[in-house]
Amino acid sequence: MGPAPGASEAAGDGVPAKLGPLARLAPQPMKVVLNWGRRYSLWVFNFGLACCAIEFIAASMARHDFIRLGVIPFAPGPRQADLMVVSGTVTDKMAPAVKRLHEQMPEPKYVISFGACSNCGGPYWDSYSVTKGVDQIIPVDVYVPGCPPRPEALLQGILKLQEKIARESLGERYGRKGAARPSAAALQSDLVAPPAAAKEGER
Repeated sequence: MGPAPGASEAAGDGVPAKLGPLARLAPQPMKVVLNWGRRYSLWVFNFGLACCAIEFIAASMARHDFIRLGVIPFAPGPRQADLMVVSGTVTDKMAPAVKRLHEQMPEPKYVISFGACSNCGGPYWDSYSVTKGVDQIIPVDVYVPGCPPRPEALLQGILKLQEKIARESLGERYGRKGAARPSAAALQSDLVAPPAAAKEGER
């Protein structure tokens, strides 16, 4: 019996070429199992900055209950989280903290931008101190519009993310440049600078 159409083998190693050079990490049947496990065990780190954070809390309560989707809310910190939900207005002063927390998350990591403020600045888009979208700082996987969005909108965004994870190739995910390599400074530095360091920076 010959190979299935389109399943061309990579030269000399018997690995399907369509899975990429790191396909040995997860052959096709194993990829399905791993992606199934990852899509239904997402630990969420909520970066709540404004009123959208209240809607995130509502989505985690019994009425909407996104735990039934395999999403576990309120991870202890970024190092234990798979998914960051940025909900609210991101200011230019807060942007370095958002980036630092994102760098501390282990791969594979995902980001949902929840609400108009985190998508594009929202009603404060023309403010001198507001970042015009969190995607200027970190990569975003799913955008959830609204001001503020309803909890059902967040559930829909989570389902969209889970569909993306189900189609994901682990070889491509881990083979991309910069994957799983947070900066040493991000892992060692404090989230908030001590008062002495802040005063030295102002001089």
